[in-house]
Amino acid sequence: MSKTRDPSSYSESSLENGTQPSDRDESETDTTEDASPAVTSAPKKQGTKAWLALAGGVLGMFASFGWVNCVAVFQAEYELNQLRDYSIFFMIGMSPVAGRLYDGYGPRLPIMIGSFLHVFGLMMTSLSTKYYQFILSQSVCSGFGASLIITPSMTAPMTYLHDRRALAGGLAIAGSSLGGVISPFMVNHLPSDIGFAWTMRTCAFLILGLLLITWTLISSNVTHTPKKFKLSDYLNPLREYNFQLMCIGSFFAYWGMFVPYVYMVISSIHYGMSVQMGYNLIPIQNGVSLFGRTIPQIWARKYGQFNVLIIAMIASLIVVLGSWLPSRGNATLIVFTILFGFTSGTTIGLGPMIAMSLSPPAEVGYRTGTVFAVAGLGALTSPPIAGAPIARNGGDYVYAAVFSGAAYAVSTVVMIILRARIGEWGLTTNV
Repeated sequence: MSKTRDPSSYSESSLENGTQPSDRDESETDTTEDASPAVTSAPKKQGTKAWLALAGGVLGMFASFGWVNCVAVFQAEYELNQLRDYSIFFMIGMSPVAGRLYDGYGPRLPIMIGSFLHVFGLMMTSLSTKYYQFILSQSVCSGFGASLIITPSMTAPMTYLHDRRALAGGLAIAGSSLGGVISPFMVNHLPSDIGFAWTMRTCAFLILGLLLITWTLISSNVTHTPKKFKLSDYLNPLREYNFQLMCIGSFFAYWGMFVPYVYMVISSIHYGMSVQMGYNLIPIQNGVSLFGRTIPQIWARKYGQFNVLIIAMIASLIVVLGSWLPSRGNATLIVFTILFGFTSGTTIGLGPMIAMSLSPPAEVGYRTGTVFAVAGLGALTSPPIAGAPIARNGGDYVYAAVFSGAAYAVSTVVMIILRARIGEWGLTTNV
């Protein structure tokens, strides 16, 4: 394989027929029996329709993954008030279902179902008073709904802007950063004026309006054909070594990432920051993350997606161990928030692009969803695991930072191995 080949081109050639680039010779022109007519050629640009789809994707990510970015605010809010646990697993863990619906029916059906569940769950959260009610309404119902929205909102615009897929995906994902700035401010400041219940209802109404616009604008530039459900469709990708490495790398990346995501606010308050300033760290982080999810997409086009992602993961490791671990004062905690916002934003932005480059176009939805689901397991399990030594050490977050850094280290090694399998070991290989 050429050392200068961009992984994003795989879906245009060797992956059209469902094969891995490392498993076939580039000169082969055979087609598989299951190849879909929709993917026998690269999608064509559609002008205004493409940009409308991208705008819809941005708003969809704002209302779904942008809400996920509120997790640290709710962690602090519930620890101090209603609950002591809050799981975001369902917000990305159900992505294979969303991906399957997207592959078979296009983006509007999963977004329609997800919109109802997301908004209904938040409305029910406003009425919740008991632990199980918060779990069922916000974590399960709203989380499941958000998960159905994320995959089509991120994937559909990239079917148009094929030659700038990474940038299109980065812009769509940037919508989650905007949501991660505005939503925490609303959750943080509105309760003192209108109470927690009406704060949740206000957020739900805003999300409903955004998702109605998303449903109107979103579209896909490939033909979607429903297929019978086969469990093997979900298991077969996991038998591919490169896809296995992608899933493992994503699991450990989110294992490391969601420890500071979840404990950033409460740890800052523990180390002496005011409650109000602690809550403000989340919109600061997500504001910086906007640049992390867009600018590196431009670098990735020139220097390779794997190369930029690996550098970002190494930078995240350094930031966690070199900044969050020793930080105690307000200034150092704010510096950590800014640095981590950019590096983690790069990981979030480039990860799905690489997952897509390892997927045949007809299977992009559920394969990307599968990677998200595995990553969701990491996001689910790492906060409670890291929380155990926090409780044993009187609320000190040293071991949580070490745990996060170790997870980043493992993920980085795995992604380096995957990069080497696809683009060989040369440091100048553009992959």
